[in-house]
Amino acid sequence: MSDTTETTRLTGYAHGGGCACKIPPGELEDAVRGLTGQAAPDVLVGLDDGDDAAAVLVRDDLAILSTADFFTPVVDDAYDWGRIAAANALSDVYAMGGRPVVAINLVGWPRGVLPMELMTEVLRGGLAVAGEAGCPVIGGHTIDDPEPKYGMAVTGVADPTRLLRNDSAEAGLPITLTKPIGVGLLNNRHKQTGEVSEAAIETMTALNREASEAALAAGATAATDVTGFGLLGHLHKLLRASGVGAVLERSAIPTVEGAREALRDGYVSGGTRRNLDWVRPHLSPAADVTEDDLLLLADAQTSGGLLVVGEVPGYPVIGRTVAGSGIEIV
Repeated sequence: MSDTTETTRLTGYAHGGGCACKIPPGELEDAVRGLTGQAAPDVLVGLDDGDDAAAVLVRDDLAILSTADFFTPVVDDAYDWGRIAAANALSDVYAMGGRPVVAINLVGWPRGVLPMELMTEVLRGGLAVAGEAGCPVIGGHTIDDPEPKYGMAVTGVADPTRLLRNDSAEAGLPITLTKPIGVGLLNNRHKQTGEVSEAAIETMTALNREASEAALAAGATAATDVTGFGLLGHLHKLLRASGVGAVLERSAIPTVEGAREALRDGYVSGGTRRNLDWVRPHLSPAADVTEDDLLLLADAQTSGGLLVVGEVPGYPVIGRTVAGSGIEIV
């Protein structure tokens, strides 16, 4: 690798980082509201409830899952960015209880600004994680773009009778979270200071395959993954789609090493603040819940864990579903 690729700070070429660069949830829902309701007999999961992937029945025992995810650099290391983006894109299939079978790359690259060797490193990172998942990467699409962007469109398969959906939660069940939160804070600190969090990279590059398999084995039917809308945002979407409420226990929610210090030092992204603004009307925090507590719970994650309704052995239970609506935080 050339000296240029070794010293280039990729995060400096993006207005936002990772899933924090998503269009805010409220604005997005307004934009696509008129596009819902395109029901067809073979569409098992469509756009209506904003689930993680589409699911189409192709055989009585086979559903095809389809999803796409891409974003601007979340870390400066090109190879690690590729790994993180691939794990994040594959996660949507795992969040539906599926297995990824093929992926294609999606790349935007400022070819007159950043060396092509860096793009090669990004693609190499994506290929490494897809290989770990047993998912071939076959081609893709690239454009010349003012900002670097990378991700994947992924096709998966699933048993149509064992899908994990965001509209099938029932009241009275535990809520399990399979990865710690707080990577958004650490990524924002990295973007502003260059300080690398190995703990954040480790959690973002970890596949959700084992968590998905464990959730299915435990009999779960409702799940989603925690990405750009934060724990509170994705939980709210799941509860709203299912018509139930939840109680979250702050002390049970795991955080990535260093995340609370980054919060203390003010490394809160604009995406996180927008997440909290969107979900705040649906929150009932206890008297001792602080604004910082809420910002941590709304932290815009990249390649986060699965949020599963049901107890999944080996992972922490962070609350429970209840009758009603909204999120009580204790």
